[in-house]
Amino acid sequence: MSAPHRNDIAPASVSVSLREEGVEVEYLDGRVTFYHGVPKVVEDTLTTPPGKETHVLVTDPTETEGVLLYVNDLKTHDDILEQTGVGRVILGEGDEEELFPGVTARRPGGQRTEIEADPEVAGGRVFAFVEDDWGEQSYEFAAGDDGADARDADGESTTDADRAGDAGSDGDE
Repeated sequence: MSAPHRNDIAPASVSVSLREEGVEVEYLDGRVTFYHGVPKVVEDTLTTPPGKETHVLVTDPTETEGVLLYVNDLKTHDDILEQTGVGRVILGEGDEEELFPGVTARRPGGQRTEIEADPEVAGGRVFAFVEDDWGEQSYEFAAGDDGADARDADGESTTDADRAGDAGSDGDE
């Protein structure tokens, strides 16, 4: 039996709270989801393992609102996404699409997703959440190594040394 047909859905602005223990998103319908763990820093391309769900969140400059997009989600019905404000993009193998200014997703094959992001172009912080039934990982895209500091999930400025220490913490204990 084939997977149900799903459409691309444009995201709406949702509330975001960056906390020390992870990232909280409040949907338009009032429900809340929490992405656990301090995000690992990504400076180039994030390639997900095969078959993982990929969610991309871009915050506004105030870091209190953002847009959340599911990449290749075939489980969630269109009506639910529209009620929550979450968007969706469906990519076929070999497809590439700019999700937001400065954020691109592609499907290179093998049920993997590649995400590239430039937070300076995006105008806010860019997160990717990769999950399945057994666990989740959180990532934050940092600007290239131009001397600018990235910030961890609670908004604290971090140096390259600090980020190296955070890379081993994924919250999946």
